[in-house]
Amino acid sequence: MITVYGIKTCGSVRNALKFFKDHNIEVEFFDFKQKSPTPEQIKDWTKKSDINVLFNNKGTKYKTLNLKELNLDENGKYEWLCKEPLLFKRPVIEFNDKLIVAWNEEEYKKVFL
Repeated sequence: MITVYGIKTCGSVRNALKFFKDHNIEVEFFDFKQKSPTPEQIKDWTKKSDINVLFNNKGTKYKTLNLKELNLDENGKYEWLCKEPLLFKRPVIEFNDKLIVAWNEEEYKKVFL
């Protein structure tokens, strides 16, 4: 099963969900606004993808929390991701034992088609 993590109002998440729908690929959607991934799950994700890829330092939430001033190290980024799932670069997609982060149509075609 493919699980897409994100928020429905995010353009990248909408693109990913449309990609899966257009290719008749069934996915489960996990809404970061409804619930948060567990710290253990986030730790597992950081083993599959660099935390600097997972952590969105260009998004609105990052800016409104003034996190740039904190100069976060990897541990700091992990702690913030555990507290605030809207800091994830979206979408985060779990597929088999892989983790795909962000919208990239060419990569999706290679992995899912």
